[in-house]
Amino acid sequence: MPENQHTDPFEDRFAAALRDAGHSFRTDDPAGLVGRGQVRGRRKQLLRRTAVLGGMTGVALVGVGATLLLPPEAHDPRRTSPAAGPAATASPSAASPSPAAAFTGDDMLRSLKELLPQGTYSKEQAQGTGSTMPPYARLVFDDGEGAAALGLSVDRMDPGGEQASQWTTCPDKAVVAYDDCTSATQPDGSRLMLLRGYEYPDRRVDTKWWNAELVTPDGVHVTLSEWNAPAQKDAPVSRPQPPLSVEQLKEVVTAHVWRQVAAAMPHSPKPSVTGEALPEGRPSGAIADTLTGLLPEDLKVTGESGPGADYAYLVVDDGKGGSLVQINVQPGMSDVAGDLFQGAEKLADGTLVTTRKSPGEKGAEGVVMWTADTLRPDGLRVVVSAFNTPAQHQDATRDAPALTLAQLREIALSTEWDAGA
Repeated sequence: MPENQHTDPFEDRFAAALRDAGHSFRTDDPAGLVGRGQVRGRRKQLLRRTAVLGGMTGVALVGVGATLLLPPEAHDPRRTSPAAGPAATASPSAASPSPAAAFTGDDMLRSLKELLPQGTYSKEQAQGTGSTMPPYARLVFDDGEGAAALGLSVDRMDPGGEQASQWTTCPDKAVVAYDDCTSATQPDGSRLMLLRGYEYPDRRVDTKWWNAELVTPDGVHVTLSEWNAPAQKDAPVSRPQPPLSVEQLKEVVTAHVWRQVAAAMPHSPKPSVTGEALPEGRPSGAIADTLTGLLPEDLKVTGESGPGADYAYLVVDDGKGGSLVQINVQPGMSDVAGDLFQGAEKLADGTLVTTRKSPGEKGAEGVVMWTADTLRPDGLRVVVSAFNTPAQHQDATRDAPALTLAQLREIALSTEWDAGA
């Protein structure tokens, strides 16, 4: 949910993470998502990724990158080509004391193009491994069937952490609409997610967004995205589908050269943990369990999110149809008080409270969102929202959410959240 309490699990992960603020051009409203309230420890990472991959007006790259492939007869896309520049001289041993040769922005573009089908390129942008920000390459590609925005980025993360799991797990269709998605462990132990979805969850524009996310056992994270338009947003659809098939997305994102890029990144021998550690006393998955325990007895839980450090959602039914309920529990949020809690009610203990009723955010017909937002004196922010639909991108299925504003307020102010902060 985030700093203005508008978001969903998919955006929290992709778009904070993937599309909207992550390693790509994707931004369902990038600045909005980043500004809307990720946990403090994630804000810098998301802002960094947005600056790296979201700064191109004409081309989009994900949040939360993209690419092209050469004909199989031309080369093996998994081999390291001399054209890949310094990468060809990188040591194959991750334990080698010798630092890997650096990649320039030109090297990144050259390496990417070697993995793409034949075509023309424009609006090229890239950054190498000489920066503290992740290396990336993005461009507009045309294989003769229409221009398409593509982008790829490389980073490192804890391969066993929650962030890695989130990046490589298919989103719940109760939260976001997409055509198909697969997530599987590869023979080398890497986790790979391949998703075919849309730039706009409400499909108000038929811009397609296809994405691949790879996290290797040693923590290399490669993000690859493509669109069926020459820009992520505000550009007419130029072709029926993005240029790369799912199989080609996999070939590009798993190419060995990106591991060499990661090895050349600053401090690459030790993967960095991109997510914030779980607050002591609140294990992964506890948020959904706690939320369930605070619901009125007449509500039946029919769906829920997986483990999460700060976010969870439930789909509940009171006999009148499904209602999405989502919650964000964010420690260290005192700095948002002036922006988000102006004119808020102040309780005796100093807790700030606001409630509101607003339209849904995904463009679905008749959807409303009721929210209770609270900020404790110690900086713990608890935001709870309920919808009159089981999924934000679906039209309303009932007149009002299954929880009243008073019930949402009671949940948000429960001392159960303080116990884990």
